[in-house]
Amino acid sequence: MEHPTAYRTIKIDGLSIFYREAGPKDAPTLLLLHGFPSSSRMFEPLFARLSDRYHLVAPDYPGFGHSDWPDPKTFAYTFDHCAEIMQHFTEALGLSRYTLYLQDYGGPVGFRMALAHPERVEALIVQDAVAHNEGLGATWQPRRAFWADRAAHERAFRTSFLSLATTRTRHLGDDPNLERYDPDLWTDEFAFLSQPGQADIQSDLFYDYRTNVDAYPTWQAWLREQRSRLSRSASVIGPIDYMLPRWHRFARFIDDGRICLTNNAAERALRGFALGRKSWLFAGSERGAERAAVMATLIMTAKLNDIDPQAWLADVLARINDHAIHRLEELLPWSWAAEIERRKVVA
Repeated sequence: MEHPTAYRTIKIDGLSIFYREAGPKDAPTLLLLHGFPSSSRMFEPLFARLSDRYHLVAPDYPGFGHSDWPDPKTFAYTFDHCAEIMQHFTEALGLSRYTLYLQDYGGPVGFRMALAHPERVEALIVQDAVAHNEGLGATWQPRRAFWADRAAHERAFRTSFLSLATTRTRHLGDDPNLERYDPDLWTDEFAFLSQPGQADIQSDLFYDYRTNVDAYPTWQAWLREQRSRLSRSASVIGPIDYMLPRWHRFARFIDDGRICLTNNAAERALRGFALGRKSWLFAGSERGAERAAVMATLIMTAKLNDIDPQAWLADVLARINDHAIHRLEELLPWSWAAEIERRKVVA
């Protein structure tokens, strides 16, 4: 391998901070901030794929992975403190410009770093990192209760949040295809969570998560400020401007699983057709793929109008050459179905 991964430690604020590093140091830097209850190990697949083009750096927070785990009685496990240590980590490594990759807990750590030194951040890559209340759905109600009264809910929180079942669910979700998942992922994480002192560390840090919710308006304001600095010709302007004023509508599906992610009935109906194909390689080329997409659209549009796709297409193909071009609308599925009904009545 041209750019092998190095596994290093460095002293930051009196703590040994472990980190992974790979790629040419003169390449754009990607600072990867991990989630709970993982460590920089979660980014190993990306290191294998991106180290030829990027300078990759992924640290473990205090209390995680191979970094030091100071006693919670003498060390404040808060997101402010983690962000401060990660900031000092970047300074010790001489990272003056970087793209932040934020996953889960990496969000509150990274947003704090970005607001403290926005001039250092070239871009954000966000994966399952929340910056809005709508992102905390119904499953967060017991966790909010823990924030409101820690003493009353500490035992229940630890039993649920740090359990093997919950650790497994973080990886599997409700995916029925269990054979696609390596069980080492959750058994290793659960072994980590079962180490002496980890329950206290993770309980302290998650109790502090409530401060992230309080900070959401500040983070959102900063994101809007960054958007205002984008060029009007930037391709992301349109999607951002469309989403922001409608955010509460786009987030409704989080509270109600019956709501589809798209309001386009045709697209929803086509989804089943697309998911039924393991590969579109049979199309053979881009042009072939476009033709396949056209055929899929025709077939599913016919089904949406409760007509037999084969019967409709056969009739249309037999008539289209002699059909007036200004009357092509009559051959569309919804018009065709009405015409067939009229023929039956006449017959």
